[in-house]
Amino acid sequence: MARILIVEDEERIASFLAKGLRADGHVTTRVANGREGLDLALGGEVDLVVLDIGLPGMDGFEVLDQLRSQGSTVPVIVLTARDSVGDTVSALEGGADDYMPKPFRFAELLARVRLRLRRSADAGAGPREDVLRSGRVRLDVRTRRAVVDERQVDLSAREFSLAEIFMVNAGQVLSREQLLDHVWGMDFDPGSNVVDVYVGYLRKKLGADTIATVRGMGYRFNR
Repeated sequence: MARILIVEDEERIASFLAKGLRADGHVTTRVANGREGLDLALGGEVDLVVLDIGLPGMDGFEVLDQLRSQGSTVPVIVLTARDSVGDTVSALEGGADDYMPKPFRFAELLARVRLRLRRSADAGAGPREDVLRSGRVRLDVRTRRAVVDERQVDLSAREFSLAEIFMVNAGQVLSREQLLDHVWGMDFDPGSNVVDVYVGYLRKKLGADTIATVRGMGYRFNR
């Protein structure tokens, strides 16, 4: 049983979501504006957030930004009528764990909810360090800050997540598939070069020698 926060201002949709999630054994809380949703999500009593973008007062993008900038790692599934590529990228770059356009099939949403909850539980199974260090790089996973040689470096939410899994597994080779699954968590085309692109971003920001390419296998973050 998980505690799921539904931040949705359309009463019909919010009621439908709450009913379906309760039928699956979850406890739900519904709010209709972004500010109240942010406050509840930051309160620490929520296991997952289903978040609309077009909200009164504070839209979903701002809620996401505030959540991540204040160190919250609660899984967020964005559910919205905005289905353009730009909106999808903005949500994922802003720290969303998944994105579903309206109209949606509840069975698919439920499968994604279960997946996010399972991954969140797996990530929390052991102790988690607040500060990761490897070579010249330091990541503070609570404040979401990166430092290289005592110089703060700005990373996007996706860049930070990629750097985090690299540093947790420093010295180990991680395949593109592993990185896609952990960082993006969606059904990306296996032929996509998104991992390679983001590795390039990290090399520019953290240092060209921080991540080694292991031909035919993937990437390794150097200790």
